[in-house]
Amino acid sequence: MSDDEEARGRKGARRKPRRPSGPPPPGPVPTEALLHEAALNHLARFSATEAGLRRVLERRVDRWARRSEAAGEAPDAIAPRAAEAKAHAAVVARRLAASGTVDDAAFAAARARRLARGGRSRRAIAAHLAAKGVKRDAADAALPEGEGAELDAALALCRRRRAGPFAPGPPAPEARLKALAALARAGFPRGVAEAALDTPPEEAKARLAALRQA
Repeated sequence: MSDDEEARGRKGARRKPRRPSGPPPPGPVPTEALLHEAALNHLARFSATEAGLRRVLERRVDRWARRSEAAGEAPDAIAPRAAEAKAHAAVVARRLAASGTVDDAAFAAARARRLARGGRSRRAIAAHLAAKGVKRDAADAALPEGEGAELDAALALCRRRRAGPFAPGPPAPEARLKALAALARAGFPRGVAEAALDTPPEEAKARLAALRQA
C-alpha cells in the first residue's frame, strides 16, 4: 500500500458516520416529570411568568405531537396524549408559581424597569406585561408612577432617536413634529412628549443618569 493510500485510509477511518435522514424521532410522551425538568431548565436561562412558562411547555408538547405524526403515528392516537401532557404543563407552571420559583410580581417589576429605561411608555409597558401573561393587579403595581417617571422614559426614547435635547443640531419645526409623532406612537401623552423635547440637554442627561442608577 502506498503512502497516499494509507493516508486516505486513515482519513476514512476518522470520518464520522452519517446521521440518518428524515425527521427526528418524537421521543417519549411529555410526562409531568419531564415537563417539570424542562421548566427548571428554562427558568435557569430565562425569567418567566406562570402563563409564559405554561406556553413554553405547551409548545414543547406541540413539537412532540408534530414529530409523532411525522413518524407515522395516527393523529387520533396522538391527540389524547397531547391533551393530557398540556394538562401536566399547567400543573407544573402552577406548582412552580405557588412555590415562588415563578414570581409574576418580580418578573413584572424587573421587566417594567428595563422597558422604562429603554424608552417605553406606561401604556407600552402595560401592553407588554399583558402579552406576557402578567395579571392586571401585578402589572399595575409594577408600572412606573408619576409624570416624572414617564418623562424619563420619553427622554430615553428621545436619546435613542436623537431628538429634542439629544438632537445633533438646532431643532427644526419639521423635526419637532416628527419627534412628537414618534412619541405619540410610543404611547406618551402630548404634554409629556412636549416636555421631553423642551428639556435642556444637561438636565436630560442628568435625569437619564439617575434613571440608570435607580
